[in-house]
Amino acid sequence: MSAEIVNLRQARKSKLRSEKERQAEQNRISFGRTRQEKSLTGALNEKAAKALDQGRIEKADAPPGDRQDGGD
Repeated sequence: MSAEIVNLRQARKSKLRSEKERQAEQNRISFGRTRQEKSLTGALNEKAAKALDQGRIEKADAPPGDRQDGGD
């Protein structure tokens, strides 16, 4: 019966590395977005807001008696 020889220092370091990698993976999932992804999202949000504002109908221009929403 021969047992496998284990270097405890290497085993400890290996375990520590795997724990750090696991934590890093969790952080990438939680916080990880690249600068490019953030700027792309910002640009898309600005474009959508601009398109929404351009399609908005101004109700202040209509005379008070000429309402098209049906409410009197």
